[in-house]
Amino acid sequence: MSSLSPWLRVLHLTFMVTWFAALFYLPRLFVYHAETTDRTSLSRFEVMERRLYYGILLPSSILTIVLGVVLSALAWDAYATKTWYWVKLALVVSLFGYQGMCSRFRKQFVRNQNSRSHTFYRWFNEVPLVFLLLILIMVVVQPF
Repeated sequence: MSSLSPWLRVLHLTFMVTWFAALFYLPRLFVYHAETTDRTSLSRFEVMERRLYYGILLPSSILTIVLGVVLSALAWDAYATKTWYWVKLALVVSLFGYQGMCSRFRKQFVRNQNSRSHTFYRWFNEVPLVFLLLILIMVVVQPF
């Protein structure tokens, strides 16, 4: 690894934390949005969700991936044969699926087509925690 690697890891982790913060907050906004009925609040949630998605979630997810690819390339020989690395990669790809679901739900709110309850979104909001825990186990514990 190069001497640049620690700085790249710091940036990777920073954007990963930012990405997860947005993944925790956006579904929480969906909870409140699903409970709301007045037009002013509905409009406010649409603005908040759009800004969070495009201003924080999407850029931080892209930067996390770009930096992760660079870090992987710098240490490819060390990672290529490690099972934990491939499990982590599968989890990250799946996390993008979750992010895609968030995008779809956000668009349904904008079109006034949400059919899910605030209870659904409360449970949906817990999913990123499972991903975070599993990804951290893969990276820190490296169980296989």
